[in-house]
Amino acid sequence: MTDFAAWMQDCQARMESVLADWLPPARIAPERLHEAMRYAVLGGGKRVRPLLAFAAGEVTAADVGRVQHAAAAVELIHAYSLVHDDMPAMDDDALRRGKPTVHVEFDEATALLVGDALQSLAFDILASQPLADDAATQLKMVQVLAQAAGSRGMAGGQAIDLASVGKPLDLAELEFMHIHKTGALIRAAVLLGAHCGTASEAATAALDHYAKCIGLAFQVVDDVLDAEASTATLGKTAGKDAANNKPTYVSLLGAARARELAQELRADAHAALDSLEAPAARLRQLADFVVERTF
Repeated sequence: MTDFAAWMQDCQARMESVLADWLPPARIAPERLHEAMRYAVLGGGKRVRPLLAFAAGEVTAADVGRVQHAAAAVELIHAYSLVHDDMPAMDDDALRRGKPTVHVEFDEATALLVGDALQSLAFDILASQPLADDAATQLKMVQVLAQAAGSRGMAGGQAIDLASVGKPLDLAELEFMHIHKTGALIRAAVLLGAHCGTASEAATAALDHYAKCIGLAFQVVDDVLDAEASTATLGKTAGKDAANNKPTYVSLLGAARARELAQELRADAHAALDSLEAPAARLRQLADFVVERTF
């Protein structure tokens, strides 16, 4: 097995190529929209969701050629959410992945259309590529991503987030918000990667529990980094949560307890993989990466 850093770089390079192939060239009309779509997606990001899809695919002996397309669909949904989240009506941010946000670089109308088009492209990929052994499984994959992106997933979590500004939330309410806002798409990435191969019900349940733990851990660490890291390190504006009076794990628990919670969630994620043994090695490494990252 190659070391984790080399594996991660290989997956990230693969995704950059796959995404570049799926995104319409900027020379094709409407040129400005296509240029902005490519600007939003390419040349940045950790690609955590695709990495999780590839790692889950290893558990179910999935063909990498299948997984890369499922991973691209998830990443396009994630990219669209960032474009819309950064707009003035949402988080009103000017920096993402170390460069101006899409509405700043282009304009607000174009940014809206970029998000719309990226979401459509994600489902085009899921519908057009042979990703599973049978049609029922592939249809389930479409449903998994649709629910993860919708009102019972990411969009619903964002709505709760916007409605919670300036309001005190308890831990259960905060977790409910982030299970939807951040966790739903991370869970979808793991399940889509797994569905590209063959998994028992027990294995799928184990992967699902792992994904729920990692989804929350990712958000806890994000909250800590927003409070403690610099804008240069993050590639986005640091300290936005506190400036906007948003409820976070840091504001509720304090940074030290939030870091402890991330470690507890990592331990739970590792425990969820015990029955999957060696094929889950990459997922274990990704759990460590999510909790230990500094950006």
